[in-house]
Amino acid sequence: MATVSRSIQSSLHSAIRIFLTLLILILILILGSTMGVARGSAVDSSPVPPSITTAPLSAEQVVNNLIRKDAERAKALRHYESTRVYHLSYHGFPGDRDAEMTVAATYDSPSSKNFKVISQTGSKLIIERVFKRLLESEKEGAEPEMHARMLLNRDNYDFALIGYETSGVNSSDKRSQYVLAVFPKAKSKYVYRGKVWIDGTDFAVTRIDAEPAQTPSFWTKKSEIHHEYMKVDNFWLPRRNESVSYIRLGGRATLTIDYSNYRVIDSQASGNATKASSSGEGAR
Repeated sequence: MATVSRSIQSSLHSAIRIFLTLLILILILILGSTMGVARGSAVDSSPVPPSITTAPLSAEQVVNNLIRKDAERAKALRHYESTRVYHLSYHGFPGDRDAEMTVAATYDSPSSKNFKVISQTGSKLIIERVFKRLLESEKEGAEPEMHARMLLNRDNYDFALIGYETSGVNSSDKRSQYVLAVFPKAKSKYVYRGKVWIDGTDFAVTRIDAEPAQTPSFWTKKSEIHHEYMKVDNFWLPRRNESVSYIRLGGRATLTIDYSNYRVIDSQASGNATKASSSGEGAR
């Protein structure tokens, strides 16, 4: 019995390591699209909101603007630096695990990303098998061929307008957002299905609620992705990511990434960096 018990424990630990590593794939889905700059559930079948009838633009027009502005922002962004805090908590059988890592991130156009670990605490398994692998995967995802497979465009997705929202008290600060349902054209671990919010002025993604189009593994019962972006100068960059996955053994893992202290240089800056910070909002 002892031998059988040790064998079962070993198998369960292996399954959890595989499961935790699968969270990397979920992040790749989103991080590859930050220049265009998923809880969420798949798009529901609720009645069409009346707000759609007041939307100034159609889904086709919104997507056209999104693709055009995305290309402009990608071309303009030369360099940025930021601080990230990764935190992963796993609760379930055979035991809880927790880890946190702070990273200094640097991007250089057109496709170079570098990371420097500032501090790390908690489970060495999570740090080595998840966090560090996640950084490596993000570097790979920045390569043009891989990046193209993950872009939010007509090559990869179909779109439907399902909402139109406005916020702000005064007309001077009122902003509008289009809510689009996105449907991947092919099932793949690199795409997702769900909802995206598009800023009505900048035509950039401000929020994503979705789930992977393809379940990464038998061990993963359900995965949810929540992503928020913030405007830094002329660019919309990640503010916070939360990915929640449930496994068939009864465990739950929550991975969060908080982004702050952005420093951006665009193609119009003559050697002078423009500094912007999240001022603690969304930061751990």
